[in-house]
Amino acid sequence: MEHASEHPIAQAIAAGAAEHAGSLPVPEDFESVAGLGVRGVVDGHTVLVGREKLLERWAVELPRELAEAKAAAEAEGRTAVAVAWDGEARGVLTVADAVKETSAEAVAELRGLGLKPVLLTGDNQLVAESVARAVGIDEVIAEVLPEDKVDVVRRLQAEGRTVAMVGDGVNDAAALATADLGLALGTGTDAAIEAGDLTLVRGDLRVAADAIRLSRRTLATIKGNLFWAFGYNVAALPLAALGMLNPMIAGAAMAFSSVFVVTNSLRLRSFR
Repeated sequence: MEHASEHPIAQAIAAGAAEHAGSLPVPEDFESVAGLGVRGVVDGHTVLVGREKLLERWAVELPRELAEAKAAAEAEGRTAVAVAWDGEARGVLTVADAVKETSAEAVAELRGLGLKPVLLTGDNQLVAESVARAVGIDEVIAEVLPEDKVDVVRRLQAEGRTVAMVGDGVNDAAALATADLGLALGTGTDAAIEAGDLTLVRGDLRVAADAIRLSRRTLATIKGNLFWAFGYNVAALPLAALGMLNPMIAGAAMAFSSVFVVTNSLRLRSFR
């Protein structure tokens, strides 16, 4: 079932299964339930894989042994995925989030830009807090469904904040579209890329900080160009009207104005 899903956790589970089982069967009637998991039919068996809430929708409960295993995994900062087929819970798969080495550095760079990072995720609260501690994020909003992510973005906007959202999954698409700035990772899903305002080609969060720094520098250059271009002409107009400015000098001044704007803009090529 997870082999048919594009979610990163699903892909991790499918890769682990393939190492032990080799080729995997193709599921039928595959359905992705937003924020909860997937369901479908494998070799004639109706299978559910996802959060415990997904199983509850189909009136399937975790027995005590599996519930204890799930709680123990989450206490260790792991993501627990419940598995059921034919109306009975059969197991719990655990996945540990591997935090990228560059993520803590990226968060520090974002803080250096005067931004406040927030971890917004559908994962378990304990898992999210563990990841947040590892990368240096103080505010965590966990166990939210895709539509809840949109509500969080709107709430932050209602507080007067300008919200930039970084995401890579189908569940992030709506929030990316709602945020003031949607940054989609190029290594993510097509839905996220389509919903974002800007696509970061590399799956490195430091690129988000680079994009914001470049945007700020570009805006400062635009403002500088406008200031000097308008100021240049405003100062020259009275002189020309009073006949105190030679037409040859005026023409040269206009040409220099254009050269200045282009040259000033070309300085952006030195951005690193």
